[in-house]
Amino acid sequence: MKTVAIAGTFDSKSLEFAYLQEIIHSLGLKTFMIHTGVFESKLAADVSNEDIARVVGADIKTIAANKDRALATDVLSRGLEKLLPQLYAAGKFDGVISCGGSGGTSLVTPGMRALPIGVPKVMVSTVAAGDVSMYVGTSDIFMYPSIVDVAGLNSISTKIFANAALAIAGMVKFEINKVIAKKPLIAASMFGVTTPCVDQAREYLEQQGYEVLIFHATGTGGKAMEGLIKDGYIEGVFDITTTEWCDELMGGNMAAGDKRLEAAALNQIPQVVSVGALDMVNFGPISTVPGKYNGRNFYKHNPTVTLMRTTVEENRQLGLMIAEKLNMCTAKAALLLPLQGVSMIDSPGQPFYGPEEDAMLFKTIKDNITNPLVEIIEINANINDIEFSTAAAQKLIELVTEKHR
Repeated sequence: MKTVAIAGTFDSKSLEFAYLQEIIHSLGLKTFMIHTGVFESKLAADVSNEDIARVVGADIKTIAANKDRALATDVLSRGLEKLLPQLYAAGKFDGVISCGGSGGTSLVTPGMRALPIGVPKVMVSTVAAGDVSMYVGTSDIFMYPSIVDVAGLNSISTKIFANAALAIAGMVKFEINKVIAKKPLIAASMFGVTTPCVDQAREYLEQQGYEVLIFHATGTGGKAMEGLIKDGYIEGVFDITTTEWCDELMGGNMAAGDKRLEAAALNQIPQVVSVGALDMVNFGPISTVPGKYNGRNFYKHNPTVTLMRTTVEENRQLGLMIAEKLNMCTAKAALLLPLQGVSMIDSPGQPFYGPEEDAMLFKTIKDNITNPLVEIIEINANINDIEFSTAAAQKLIELVTEKHR
């Protein structure tokens, strides 16, 4: 019989979690109860808060006696982050569900994020309708808005909890038996303006027996790709679209953090890197662009996305950053420079055509890469031309094959 872990504050929200448990039992599933609250549980728990705190060398009773809720929450969150994957690996449960406000969500989601991708994870939360990136990270947590506060049972909350229980039950009980042949995984970064390049390369790589996972370079996509590389899922990286660095350095809204471009470098994963869409910074509607950028070259991509052309100086900064990250490489890598433009709209007659800007980018990168493991290849083509995409795909296959000889 399949088992659903229910993790939550059984001291303060026992009614809600007992209701979830009742529904899950009625669906023919077992439950595995994990108490994450600070004080004594009002429900029978398979894992106590003492067990969780002990994992990180803390005594929850001492912390509770001091009424230090902030410290207790931090301890329990860190403990659950370590313990939950261990319990899953030991076969204690097949999926996990929780509910709570911002505190409960912050407490349980780190443990959910630590579980493998594909393990069912449902978080019913008061903050699920807003920006949930801090809770979900690069995982596959299903965030379900609670609509009303998670505070007692009423005509709204019972329906929400019931639907959430049905959701986790369905995820746990039903499986797709279709077997997909296991192939070496390639991670590829793509943006709208580099789509032809990545599509052409993907087709070529798939013909050679690889499976290509494409990540949209919107900040979240870059973080997800870096996370999968770090976790060992990826055999090779086709990081053609490094545009998220524009947003990181210039304050756009699609930044992927200052660790972007590090996972493959530090984990000896073969990679081909390029400068796709480094001609643009992403903002929302034109009214949201910071005033300091007044008078710049803007392009309205759609009603909610405004692109800003990067300047010569900004391309110098970008070149320094790309070189810094590639100098971290611990395995062979290749940097391909498309001399005729870095995006679909960086070509003659297009709004972001900028030979001077691109020249500064290319020169800065070439002058500052000192790592002998990084090969620099210049191709007299636009990034979306077939000769560029094919050369990049062939180079990645060469690097992956060489590593496994």
